[in-house]
Amino acid sequence: MTQWGIEVEHLRKEFDGTAAVADVSFTVGAGTLLGLLGPNGSGKTTIINCLTTVLSPDGGRAVVDGCDVVRDPAQVRSRIAVTGQFAALDEVLTGRDNLVLFGRLLRLSKGQARERAAELLDRFALGDAADKQVRTYSGGMRRRLDLAASLVVPRRVVFLDEPTTGLDPRSREELWQTIRQLRDDGATILLTSQYLEEVDRLADRVVVIDAGRVIAEGTGDELKERVGGQVCEVTVPGAGREAARDALRAASREVGEHGELLVVPVTHPSQLVEIVRLLDDRGIEIDNVTLRRPSLDEVFFTLTGGAGATPDDRDGASRRGPTPQRDPTPDGVRGAAAGADGRRS
Repeated sequence: MTQWGIEVEHLRKEFDGTAAVADVSFTVGAGTLLGLLGPNGSGKTTIINCLTTVLSPDGGRAVVDGCDVVRDPAQVRSRIAVTGQFAALDEVLTGRDNLVLFGRLLRLSKGQARERAAELLDRFALGDAADKQVRTYSGGMRRRLDLAASLVVPRRVVFLDEPTTGLDPRSREELWQTIRQLRDDGATILLTSQYLEEVDRLADRVVVIDAGRVIAEGTGDELKERVGGQVCEVTVPGAGREAARDALRAASREVGEHGELLVVPVTHPSQLVEIVRLLDDRGIEIDNVTLRRPSLDEVFFTLTGGAGATPDDRDGASRRGPTPQRDPTPDGVRGAAAGADGRRS
């Protein structure tokens, strides 16, 4: 097994003369999970499409599990699994029958397909629903079955493109446990997500891209240190909040607002005293003041500088409102792979 599960060097991809991916380099250690974050149009989906051989890069180099995506795309497809936002399952079939079907399509014998289906149903905690139609499954159960289907033939590299979109908190937590188990079993995982908490909890390392370029890389803690290390939250009653905000900004403090809280990045705990003294000198009453580590959400917005940006990406197609829109990428990935070598990758 190579040191790197995924290697990306100066990757570039253009559409009609415009660079969707201008110059991106990063590595994913074998058996680790990398979270890929970026605002709308930053290039995340284009990167995934290049790494899974749906698109051919216009420049640079990308290697997946030791195989070059341009020179040996069939080998890449034979080593990867891809799971996206929408489950590619037959809802009329049972969960067991879906897995057996995928096994047969992937050239397993009937016996091998049934044995592998039973193993995966148990592993993904779907045994009790194995012989029920998928149409009766909850969202979380469908996502787990979809991930199981992509692993009917074991894969060493797994691409997860926003796999928990639309799931309730309990279902998301269940899928997180499954993803952690995959990583612990040795899979190399590249995860994109619109939930920054998800990346913070799952990823060994995080890469942030903007305008087709990497703007930050490191562990969650390293990125949090980069934007100030700690955050001071100040609660000021009613009408005093605007005056407090103006006073802090006049003192060259960067001030964010989260509901009734004023959020001020600080580099040292002693600055909390300075903030309290500043507001007290101006006669501004304070209800409460606390010190905490910044969240990955705050890191993301600080690094990308986008008050209106979101960590979701459709490579230029903005998404309005809270309802996710269908992204053809997952089916496109599977279709391209199946067309090339008959496998669901």
